[in-house]
Amino acid sequence: MDVLEQEKLWYVLHTYSGYENKVKANLESRIQSMGMEDYIFRVVVPEEEVVEMKNGKEKVVMDKTFPGYVLLEMIMSDQAWYVVRNTPGVTGFIGSHGAGSKPTPLLPEEVETVLHRMGISLRQHNDFKVGEIVMILDGAFNGMTGKIEEIDSEKLKLKVMVEMFGRQTIAEVDFDHVDKVS
Repeated sequence: MDVLEQEKLWYVLHTYSGYENKVKANLESRIQSMGMEDYIFRVVVPEEEVVEMKNGKEKVVMDKTFPGYVLLEMIMSDQAWYVVRNTPGVTGFIGSHGAGSKPTPLLPEEVETVLHRMGISLRQHNDFKVGEIVMILDGAFNGMTGKIEEIDSEKLKLKVMVEMFGRQTIAEVDFDHVDKVS
């Protein structure tokens, strides 16, 4: 089956607790060294900012949302499964019944919930092009269509020119809050 015919899905890896970032680094290194860029895409350690009190001072630290787990976006193939499964620190896939069976992917809404809490978009900037027409799906401009004027890949936001009250206005929206109009 051609790589493009298969679907990119999100899976959950179980790791030794405290080794999540090491597993992420190991996986990213193996993806490069083993030429798996067309099968394994994003590796995410679910974490969020938390304010802690230390010596009477507030300190912002990153706290693991799901200790012992790493999210992985990949196209499931025998070779990709093997590379991931045999990465140091990975104890297995969640949703796999063992004996070499392929795991069950996460539902899109499950992935979106976790990534959104981290400020990560399911969509990537290469999904959009300046000049494309999009429909805004959320916020004050919900239901309006407009043309993409600017793409901010760092903040995962688009600047979209919409018409409001007969005037052209720029709306800043998240990647996840628009759909392309065909």
